[in-house]
Amino acid sequence: MKRKKNYDNKEIFLIVIILFFFVFMCISIVYSQATLSKSNIEVERLRSKLEKQKKINESLNMQVDELASLSNIQEVAKKYGLSYNNDNIIVIKDKK
Repeated sequence: MKRKKNYDNKEIFLIVIILFFFVFMCISIVYSQATLSKSNIEVERLRSKLEKQKKINESLNMQVDELASLSNIQEVAKKYGLSYNNDNIIVIKDKK
């Protein structure tokens, strides 16, 4: 014959608390993993955006270097009728 064990109020309360704690821990683990995953996705999106911006900046720097080259400046000066005169160059020396 099997005897059915009767639980008193303290044991039932303890079992409910343990079950509640277990469910709470499971939910908190899933939530923290979801939050971490969301953060990683955001980091990768920002990293990709940063790489795009770096490429754009490099391209713009090359354009600036190209436009600021001596040959380009002389070409533009010639186009507008300007000429290079070495006598007009003034060198300022720093006093130390």
